[in-house]
Amino acid sequence: MSILIKNARVVTATDDYVADIFIEGETIKAIGNNLSEKADKKIDASGKLVFPGGIDPHVHLDMPFMGTYSSDNYETGTRAALFGGTTMVIDFILQKQGNSLQAALEEWRGRSDNNCIGDYSFHMAVTDFNENTKKEIQGLIEKEGIVSFKTFMAYKGALMIDDRQMIGLMEEVKKHGGLINVHATNGDMIDYLVAKHRVEGKLSPLYHYLSQPEITEAEASERFVDMSYYTGCPGYIVHLTCEGALNAVRNATRRNQKMFVETCIQYLILDASLYEQNFEGAKWVMSPPLRQKKDQDTLWAGINQGLVQVVATDHCPFKWEQKLMGKDDFSKIPNGHPAIENRMELLYSEGVNKGKITLNKYVEVACTNPAKIFGMFPRKGTIAVGSDADIVIFDPNEKHKLSAKTHHMNVDYSGYEGWEVTGKVKTVLLRGKVAIENNHCKIDKGYGKFIKRNKVSDKI
Repeated sequence: MSILIKNARVVTATDDYVADIFIEGETIKAIGNNLSEKADKKIDASGKLVFPGGIDPHVHLDMPFMGTYSSDNYETGTRAALFGGTTMVIDFILQKQGNSLQAALEEWRGRSDNNCIGDYSFHMAVTDFNENTKKEIQGLIEKEGIVSFKTFMAYKGALMIDDRQMIGLMEEVKKHGGLINVHATNGDMIDYLVAKHRVEGKLSPLYHYLSQPEITEAEASERFVDMSYYTGCPGYIVHLTCEGALNAVRNATRRNQKMFVETCIQYLILDASLYEQNFEGAKWVMSPPLRQKKDQDTLWAGINQGLVQVVATDHCPFKWEQKLMGKDDFSKIPNGHPAIENRMELLYSEGVNKGKITLNKYVEVACTNPAKIFGMFPRKGTIAVGSDADIVIFDPNEKHKLSAKTHHMNVDYSGYEGWEVTGKVKTVLLRGKVAIENNHCKIDKGYGKFIKRNKVSDKI
């Protein structure tokens, strides 16, 4: 099928111009003024913004956690993403300690294959690095196209690896052209504070926040930055939330080190005062927790300074009945927050519309940088001849309210209930097919494709 988009105000990370876009098959074939190609379908984008499909490189779909599973599976999660203008996600495979990375990959494929509506890829979370694991790294990068490996500096006994394993993994990943993602918080210190608060009978959601003070993230971020510097392995800090952690990255630039940084939409616009709402605060129990207003200012500045390259979600939803597992003990509340559908609209409304970031910066952090950092550019993340026709047509002026009553995520509350947003996703194309139109999803599960990725570079 061919599609001709007329009168598009095309916005990429670097450009802003008006043109027509001709799409044939899965890719963009031509961009120019007054294109006359005959197409099966014409879309008039007058008065709309047209930008590349969003890429959310941090989601957890159908993920086992704390005795339950995140409530969005690969079908509902990628559908909700499409409604919000995100055409591609990168999920996390979690290796079971004692098992191989290949076994973990097969387990996750069992849940994802033929179930995705939008495109997807995986990061491999390494929780047990040993001589056998080491031998699997090259194959994952070169044969499977999984080029990013996640490590946890917290969750001892389940996910956490120590610094010795971290160094070994970094050296192997660097050798084969991969990248290390890190959950950078000091797990031992957090475990101590959690235990202390529980003994003292301090069990409300507020103590989830107080068990993870800023210093736990700042210290771990600095340690990771130093290990990355020593090994020369490209590093990427996921869901960075606070001034102290970003200062660790800022300091590293003084020795000419490049460190990739991701924050999430919630850390830019929500703050820790939400934890004071008794158990209602469980809606925002995530790790790291929400921070202070001053940290929001730091993160917006970090985006404009080029220190923060990506805005993701860490989408890991749990229904209210699942959150109630921790009604008597904050440490038993499943950690996670639903946002996969809201990211693009919230970032536009709170960022571009309020003058905090430019339109080009918006596309850069939501679409282009994730594609570049994780080895998919220019196939993904831009509007260019030869690129996949992943395109969002966006009304910058339409006002609407976010609500659990109208969202498509499989969760019965919203972290942004009643939030008025300026800017609405109207039409979404995924690899040349109309995916979202008139608030309906036009494609079925199984259309989403696993995207093999290329080796990465820290020179982005």
